[in-house]
Amino acid sequence: MDNIILKAENISKQYRLGVVGTGTLSHDINRFWHKIRGKGDPYAKVGSVNDRSTEASEEYVWALKDINFNVRKGEVLGIIGKNGAGKSTLLKLLSRVTGPTTGSIKTKGRIASLLEVGTGFHPELTGKENIYLNGAILGMSKKEVEDKFDEIVDFSGCKKYVNTPVKRYSSGMRVRLAFAVAAHLEPEILVIDEVLAVGDAEFQKKAIGKMQDISKGEGRTVLFVSHDMGAIQNLCTRLLVLENGGVCFEGNVSEGVEYYLQNNKAKELNYKNAAVTEGISSVKFLNSDFQEIGMVLTGQKVIVQVDYNNPEQKDLSLSIGFFDGLSNFLFSCRSDIVNLTMNSRKGKAYLEIHKWPLSPGFYHYNLAVHFKSTMVENIKEAGTVETEKGDFYGTGKLPGKKKAFYIDYNWSEDVL
Repeated sequence: MDNIILKAENISKQYRLGVVGTGTLSHDINRFWHKIRGKGDPYAKVGSVNDRSTEASEEYVWALKDINFNVRKGEVLGIIGKNGAGKSTLLKLLSRVTGPTTGSIKTKGRIASLLEVGTGFHPELTGKENIYLNGAILGMSKKEVEDKFDEIVDFSGCKKYVNTPVKRYSSGMRVRLAFAVAAHLEPEILVIDEVLAVGDAEFQKKAIGKMQDISKGEGRTVLFVSHDMGAIQNLCTRLLVLENGGVCFEGNVSEGVEYYLQNNKAKELNYKNAAVTEGISSVKFLNSDFQEIGMVLTGQKVIVQVDYNNPEQKDLSLSIGFFDGLSNFLFSCRSDIVNLTMNSRKGKAYLEIHKWPLSPGFYHYNLAVHFKSTMVENIKEAGTVETEKGDFYGTGKLPGKKKAFYIDYNWSEDVL
């Protein structure tokens, strides 16, 4: 327990809809009257759940409700969830930007927060002056900041503009400098919201590398909010998933990402031009004996049967594309690219994949119909296919474990 650097106990945050603050003067007096009599907040018993998709039915809403978790020293805790789930509110509470309505937050050491572009920067001061200002806010001496100054400026890439007022910086420059300050002034806890999305790819790579150094090399703690599931998986050691102001998952990063993606699939992603097609009616995965299978082995011969409707009997092409759990594209098979268009009114088409190329895991597929290179139907996340370990090369060995994509090849000492 001595290794716990942050502890959140039953924290909740309530807001009153449509106004600034938590209530009117009469509400504040009522709260005070209950408090001096030793009673709880009378408005803590009311309020709707934080579900932005429903119409407000009460005056109060719980942005967060009964959040409990611990963070250990050196841990990188990822926090994910849909927009409006309460992620930023939680980070503001942890950073003490605002206080919880109920519950308590206990921390050990200094907290540096990067919650939005240029957080904590004074726009009229230069970059250099803001570095010293942020150091003072974190409780560092001038000498401590001076020792880190050159390192901060070099990391930010803003050396030319360090004596320019921050109000003249672009949003990307402000993020670069703000992150460099927060990461290099040695806080025990570094809190990072979605701001890294503003930076370019080169800076994002540097920032993630720096956060890894902070946690693994220096043993400091990072709380990281992002919609980039790749960054979450590469960086974080544990994951919280928020939904409607509450924690719906806490634990392993890979399991948490899969839980989030499975429970938050986008709705109404499909497109269909009814004047051209009535759509793909079904998809089945078959083995070489044309028996339907629920699971595919790596290296197995797979036949994908697609049932379609083509009322206008146009020359349609079918395609199916496969994606991993992070929605990264893996490969696609389109009929007219190879050898076939469909012009029957109603029929079946068969895609033959000689050796299934994916490693063990769950994958989803998208379906599409084209007419003369124009997409007339698009079905995203149409289904899921599970892959188990097979014998792709006939040797009983599969390199690459769970991130491999396999192809047929041959080595030889002779010229082929």
